[in-house]
Amino acid sequence: MNPQGALSFLLGTAIDLYIFVLLTRFILQLVRADFYNPISQFIVKASNPVLVPLRKLVPANGNLDLASLVAVLLLVIGKVYLLLVLGGAGGMPPVAALLLYSLRTLAGLLLNYLFFAVLVRVILSWVAPDPYNPFTAIMIQITEPVMAPVRRILPSMGGLDLSPLIVLLIIQFMMILFAV
Repeated sequence: MNPQGALSFLLGTAIDLYIFVLLTRFILQLVRADFYNPISQFIVKASNPVLVPLRKLVPANGNLDLASLVAVLLLVIGKVYLLLVLGGAGGMPPVAALLLYSLRTLAGLLLNYLFFAVLVRVILSWVAPDPYNPFTAIMIQITEPVMAPVRRILPSMGGLDLSPLIVLLIIQFMMILFAV
């Protein structure tokens, strides 16, 4: 029986889920998604308890909701600290190393988020869902700003859209290049 391992798993999962909510909020604001969508409404209500007070310290910069990125960084740092404490590690890593790790983790999270969003959109296109479905609409709004420029560059392939494949390759290249 390992109660510390179970507690580490539970806390790590809860933090990861909230990080996902905050990243979704950041991306929805970045792409100017429809905030009347029920999924957007859920994300706003779930993230407001943390972001509303944080916005007093970290204001938005145009379309960039910097408060949500700062909250994600703080959660990543907090998660590392909690897992080190629960794991019985001797001490804390240097602050610079922890900050660098957190920034790398944030970049990896954003790239993974985008990768899986494009992948989900491809799968949704195969099953021909209702375009008015709230989930489908959000996925289109999240991925279209990345896929549209690639679609403009690629020549017409007779009705076959290869832009998701190119976007997925670019994301994978960036993940390997930056080692995230």
